[in-house]
Amino acid sequence: MRDRLPPWFKKRMPAPETMSDMKKILDSLHLHTICESAICPNIGDCFKKKTATFLMLGDTCTRNCTFCAVKKGVPLPVDKDEPEHLTDAVRQLGLKHVVITSVTRDDLADGGAGHFAETIRQLQADNPALTIEVLVPDFAGNPEATKTLVESHPDIINHNLETVPRLYHEVRPMANYKRSLELLRLVKELDNSIITKTGLMVGLGEDGEEIYRVMDDLREIDCDLLTIGQYLAPSTRHHPVVRYVTPEEFGEYERIGMEKGFRGVASSPLVRSSFDAASLYANAMKEVGPENG
Repeated sequence: MRDRLPPWFKKRMPAPETMSDMKKILDSLHLHTICESAICPNIGDCFKKKTATFLMLGDTCTRNCTFCAVKKGVPLPVDKDEPEHLTDAVRQLGLKHVVITSVTRDDLADGGAGHFAETIRQLQADNPALTIEVLVPDFAGNPEATKTLVESHPDIINHNLETVPRLYHEVRPMANYKRSLELLRLVKELDNSIITKTGLMVGLGEDGEEIYRVMDDLREIDCDLLTIGQYLAPSTRHHPVVRYVTPEEFGEYERIGMEKGFRGVASSPLVRSSFDAASLYANAMKEVGPENG
């Protein structure tokens, strides 16, 4: 791993008041964000726009992924008031598109799917015009949990593959590539009107051909949207950065992805799965067209 980031990673530090204003709202409602928990490099951009990716089901994950900065261990009990708090935050921030994710909760029978569904229902009741995107864990491969989520009908269901199959044992030792693909496939089988989405990190040791094979796997299950961004190690204890992928290579991934039939591909060093999510979704809906929407 190199000691310094390449020049294309240069970003301005967000104004302190930008961070503090959002923190006040989030803290007052006892809410977490993945922006903070995962040390996202885009946090300043999102907080400046008064948006965030909300992190539900606590801030402690039951998995041991080596790329992730989120706390790992034994989670606290689920906060039953969280759907109401999140609905209040969306209202206060005036959001038109909300992204909700969670830690993985293997300690829960449904992996938290029912909690997602209740949150979606409350958000829809409060603002029917709101577009709702959820970034979910794999629910330990439980198809009934996926069905519970789908029946609440969010607009977008995102589940990140994160990396290529060969690296799962290093990067996602408690996850399974085929299980993750199956979740995305099942969503389309249950409700083809829901947009499906996934994300990949690069620079973990994969090569371009492996990325293209993953794209093919995703197109076989009709996955709509794909994000690709550079992996940045949160600390020296995490999986190292093997390589910094150039902006030109990211551009090629985007070009090839679109040629393979994705409705939208966002691929650049600082892309994260929920960054500028509303725009990627809006472009996908243009591709769908009014007759199919």
